[in-house]
Amino acid sequence: MRVDFIKMHGLGNDFVVLDARAREIPAMQPATAAAIADRNTGIGCDQLILLEKSDAADFRMRIFNQDGSEVGACGNASRAVAMLHGSDAEIETAGGMLSVSPTAGGATVDMGEPRFDWDAIPLAYPMDTLSMPVGWEMLGDPGAVNVGNPHVIFFVEDTDAVPLDRIGPEVEEDPLFPERVNVNVATIEDRSRIRLRVWERGAGLTRACGTGACATAVHAMRRKLVDSPATVALPGGKLQIEWTPGGTIRMTGPATESFRGSFEWDEFA
Repeated sequence: MRVDFIKMHGLGNDFVVLDARAREIPAMQPATAAAIADRNTGIGCDQLILLEKSDAADFRMRIFNQDGSEVGACGNASRAVAMLHGSDAEIETAGGMLSVSPTAGGATVDMGEPRFDWDAIPLAYPMDTLSMPVGWEMLGDPGAVNVGNPHVIFFVEDTDAVPLDRIGPEVEEDPLFPERVNVNVATIEDRSRIRLRVWERGAGLTRACGTGACATAVHAMRRKLVDSPATVALPGGKLQIEWTPGGTIRMTGPATESFRGSFEWDEFA
């Protein structure tokens, strides 16, 4: 069976998008998702995105990390899919409903309300998620936010000085996080700007992470370190994040279609 795909990216965070809304494809298995995402023997991407029909929204978006694990949300992919769809839409995800609006060269995504309760992150045991009394090497006093995916955020003097490729896996796999966690290290540059690097659960170091930008900006706003809206600068580019307590998060940024192609399903199944 030959399957069409669209290669897209948001700030360098890249995706292979499979559209199963009009033409059904075989059930996606973790091993198949990982094989397609492999940069040496597959098409190559950070996440595989599968679009399906939905009874509750305009369509459903499923997200598979590079290791084949399925996750609840991806902000960068949401912008890419919004641009691909071409009009305002409600998208069903495992992390909740998203509202998207295409813009010139990208999209604005309503990411829903952030969750702060320890069991919503989730953590292994009760803890104040605004200021967590835990640490790993040079990283300490983090906060945690769930924005469809679990995130832990550390504020540091210089995010580039943190060996995130070494510490990230240790934090991600810590028993404190029973569903693993995305690891964010951020530097507050002024009241309107944050510099951020992310170790993404199941994908590793990434040039951009939309949910990480949302979680980090919200946590900085909770600690009264920045105002809304705030610009989050990642290695791949910038996102604007808006949030007021009790409300939903709005993320605005670019997305790009790279190319289109097709493959034989049996080569990766």
